[in-house]
Amino acid sequence: MDFERCYRAVSTRDSRFDGQFFTAVRTTGIYCRPSCPAITPKRANVSFLPTAAAAQQAGYRACRRCLPDAAPGSPLWNVRADLAARAMRLIGDGVIERGGVPALAATLGYSQRQLTRVLTTELGAGPLALARAHRAHTARLLIQTTEMPMSDIAFAAGFASIRQFNDTVREVFAVSPTTMRTESRRSPRSDVVAPATPGLLTLRLPYREPLDTGWLAWFLSAHTVPGMEVWEDGVYTRSLRTPHGHATIRLSFQPGHVRAELALRDMRDLAPTVARVRHLLDLDADPQGIDDALGIGDPDPAGFTPGIRVPGCLDGPELLLRTMIGQQISVQAAATHTARLVAALGERIDGAVSQLFPTPSVIAERGAEVLTGPARRIAAVVAAARAIADGELALHTGRTAADLRRDLLALDGVGPWTADYVTMRLLADPDILLGTDLVVRQGATLTGIELDNTTRWAPWRSYLSMHLWKRALAHRGAVLVHV
Repeated sequence: MDFERCYRAVSTRDSRFDGQFFTAVRTTGIYCRPSCPAITPKRANVSFLPTAAAAQQAGYRACRRCLPDAAPGSPLWNVRADLAARAMRLIGDGVIERGGVPALAATLGYSQRQLTRVLTTELGAGPLALARAHRAHTARLLIQTTEMPMSDIAFAAGFASIRQFNDTVREVFAVSPTTMRTESRRSPRSDVVAPATPGLLTLRLPYREPLDTGWLAWFLSAHTVPGMEVWEDGVYTRSLRTPHGHATIRLSFQPGHVRAELALRDMRDLAPTVARVRHLLDLDADPQGIDDALGIGDPDPAGFTPGIRVPGCLDGPELLLRTMIGQQISVQAAATHTARLVAALGERIDGAVSQLFPTPSVIAERGAEVLTGPARRIAAVVAAARAIADGELALHTGRTAADLRRDLLALDGVGPWTADYVTMRLLADPDILLGTDLVVRQGATLTGIELDNTTRWAPWRSYLSMHLWKRALAHRGAVLVHV
């Protein structure tokens, strides 16, 4: 890490770097986010670490003033495609809590020893320490936002025992869990809101400014599937499967944060659900760095909007199957076909939305009875669902883009556009140009951008695709939601 660049960011309290690195202060024994309002420490007293886990591993405790664990996540895990970055995505999704380090290593295709060595070298901490940092963050959220007994919080956050929970909270935050809850009642933190309804968590999800909320709002509202998704009065509501059950989420864009209301069937799913919401909205991106690289200003002569995001997804199999259903038809028609599938095969649940997207195994078994349209497309969707259900196709964020794209192209009915679109959204890959997309090409024509040679836009061509997509839709007269 470049010491001078990091220290300059700390000296200017530059919030753009929050989550990208952490400042460890030797004289106080604490670690902070770069924008911490405390007095800037002397150069000789600081070091910079890539992860909160590395700081905790070195014996530092979290600053109680700036709450470094509440910063937006690092954009490096999307920009980088190496083993360390892919491991961080899976750790954030709770793989270690569910299956331990062996499950993480197996998913990535490495031995436990090799994985630990790479993560320790690259990130300053091994997989267990990285998972421990995630558990500490989850514990803090539950302590401050719920009235759950501490014993329940300990196991919901993924700790093996109450003693381990108590020791970790004291080590990381320098207070006991009980003291943390007492303090939170007196002074609400920046990323949490006291719940108004028992069993409902309301969080403030931070992001780096700027954020083009109009684009995300249009994308969510235009693709809603009745029965499992609702867009109403600027609020996006939907159901989703989680590792231990299911959840209902309500998202709305507020100044400086996204308000997320989470109704979880199992509290152990808090951390992966938050990670998936952040992935859906691309909240860990570095928009100023991306806009600077693309030469986007405010106002911009090409009509591009600063802070555009590349929408991710909440579930890999759902993303692929919905994309295949929607091939070569309008967005509205795709929503109608998908809604019919959900109504017939989706699992019914209680809540603001009544159904979950069907599992791949159910679609493989009964999808042909429900889906309509060309027989070849129906057969392709059913075959893809069967490949997922049988374990022949793995759709998770730990894949490399090259391997995932190869496996997708091997499926009948999946061409380059579908493979690129799914890879871009599933892996949050920042550098996929949807150059064959008709709407993207129309946007390029309107802005005078040549798509034959786009290397100068690397590694941000996914964001360029979104800009061109939005530009063409606006020219067509599409109503882009403003919130």
